Amino acid sequence: MPEGDTIHYAASRMRPVLVGRVPEVGTPHPRHRADRWPERLDGREVVAVEAHGKHLFLRFAGDLVIHSHLRMTGAWRTVGSGQRWGRSPRRAWLVLRAAAHEVVQFDGPVLELLTESRRRFDHRLAALGPDIVADEEFDETTFLRRLRADDPTRPIGDALLDQRTLAGIGNLWKVEGCFLAEIDPWRPTGRVSDDEALRIVREIRPRIQRSARDGSQTRFKAIYGRTERPCPRCGGRIRQRGQWEDNRPTYWCAGCQR
Repeated sequence: MPEGDTIHYAASRMRPVLVGRVPEVGTPHPRHRADRWPERLDGREVVAVEAHGKHLFLRFAGDLVIHSHLRMTGAWRTVGSGQRWGRSPRRAWLVLRAAAHEVVQFDGPVLELLTESRRRFDHRLAALGPDIVADEEFDETTFLRRLRADDPTRPIGDALLDQRTLAGIGNLWKVEGCFLAEIDPWRPTGRVSDDEALRIVREIRPRIQRSARDGSQTRFKAIYGRTERPCPRCGGRIRQRGQWEDNRPTYWCAGCQR
């Protein structure tokens, strides 16, 4: 699943192409053609491209907003006009053309056109926790309050993935954050102190922000995907097991993560 840094990076690529311009809107997917997106967005300027956690918002003049969540399969691409998209055109759901570029959304399981008022009162979006990727100061108090409202028996690694507690983090950053903070991702949340929980966030935050700026996520993989290889810190073996209800593959070193 694309994580928050991927979405923020995609937004940063779109802004210089779309903001302040009136794009040509194409909707290859039949669902959006039936909803008359090109007609509804015709002549409307893009006023902002924003991301919060794993959610992306394209704001148009007249209080219309395209909301996207890529889940496991979706992707955004910004390419020069005439360049290859990197995926089959049959998989394109939305195409925005402006400034000699094309912004394309592929395979998006959540792609919807909302009014601004509907977006504000959407319970899915209103419930999102603080964004770990955003440049503004991170709200540690809200993060801790929501973490403590969770099931205390839930493993901390899984609790970090709850977007109502912490928006933007995904499985890779959960794994790497727990490793950097030397916290066992299987430890019950009720046995993780506030200082330890904040240490995980503070280890992740500058790295995920760097990845959001330059798309360099892979450089921060210390143990993710490295089952049975030596731990880069203590030399022990990296283990892997599916975690909690979603069975997300979780990597950790039993030698130095407690």
